[in-house]
Amino acid sequence: MVTRLAAGLLRRRLAAAPAAALLGPRQSGKTTLARSVGGHYFDLEQQADRLRLNLAWEDLAAGAALVILDEAQADPGIFPRLRGALDRDRGRHGRFLLLGSVSPALMSNVSESLAGRLALVELTPFLWPELTTRAARDRSWLCGGFPDGGVRTSGAYPAWQQDYLTLLMQRDLPAWGLPARPQTTDRLMRMLAALHGQIWNASQVGQSLGLSYHTVNSYVDYLDGAYLIRRLAPYQTNVKKRLVKSPRVYWRDSGLLHAVLGVADEHALLGQPWVGTSWEGYVIEQIIGTLSASGRSFEPYYFRTSDGYEVDLVIDTGRDRWAIEIKLTSSPAPEDMDRLQRAADLVGASRRFLVTRTTQPAGNHHRASCNLAWLLERLARFD
Repeated sequence: MVTRLAAGLLRRRLAAAPAAALLGPRQSGKTTLARSVGGHYFDLEQQADRLRLNLAWEDLAAGAALVILDEAQADPGIFPRLRGALDRDRGRHGRFLLLGSVSPALMSNVSESLAGRLALVELTPFLWPELTTRAARDRSWLCGGFPDGGVRTSGAYPAWQQDYLTLLMQRDLPAWGLPARPQTTDRLMRMLAALHGQIWNASQVGQSLGLSYHTVNSYVDYLDGAYLIRRLAPYQTNVKKRLVKSPRVYWRDSGLLHAVLGVADEHALLGQPWVGTSWEGYVIEQIIGTLSASGRSFEPYYFRTSDGYEVDLVIDTGRDRWAIEIKLTSSPAPEDMDRLQRAADLVGASRRFLVTRTTQPAGNHHRASCNLAWLLERLARFD
């Protein structure tokens, strides 16, 4: 079994809190990771498991073993029972582990019933450091990180990704409350794929779909909640330049993006005019996912001024800021670092990284021209 970066964080959260929730997209490996922790497992989408849980509840709640509740949003009645069990013995930690994709129903129940009682851990599809073979790492940009999507063994991409999105559109998203018809959701996803890495303009998208910008934003909220889309907020600072203040929109998994855009293989990917933006989004997700799995506290942004100063990813840890520029080239030019330096000065960044596909990284943990592997290997060691 692949060792997940979030495994250590999950164990630490369970050791420090009465309960934890392991959240992430469907098919990202939540059940496998939870079972590796050990305990009593119940899939609440299965009627038989709900009955077993109900009959054994008092013994399970009083017992010492971890109780794992998969797809917790499928049984809303479990949340008041959890609150009561936790409140009767607040000093005992590591009692319950909830698994689920983020849906309005799940997060509403968590916030109403379990606020202050539950630690949250996010599990992404496989990240680059979790892949142990060169072939898997080479495939991860094209295929994305879903365990069954072709990243570990070739052949599944892009059919797996297409089926995954079809099931989301036809079953999961409507069940979570998305009011759009599957055909509308499909058109929206295709537009979001075309806008990957671009400034988000809900009014423009709404005009194309015949919807108001309020409706479009509400639909994208569901796609964000399903871990399909990331809206990267702009970094705001006091400079004597006009700043771009709208978010950028990215697909979180590169394999899903490429499947929507009809990319068959790496050769076809490299021939696309938007290939650099695809690489940019992939690198951003690897960095954010790796930092999140380490338990670091941070906020991600991008930065852009109206006259062209830009940083693809700004990481604000509360103590310092990192400016990360991403470029799809194996031979970065000195001017690339110079541009990053000027933009990083505007955001007050103490660390500056130019991430390319170079085979000759140069620099240190404060300033470097490097590749993705070099940066990811050092992220957890930065203080």
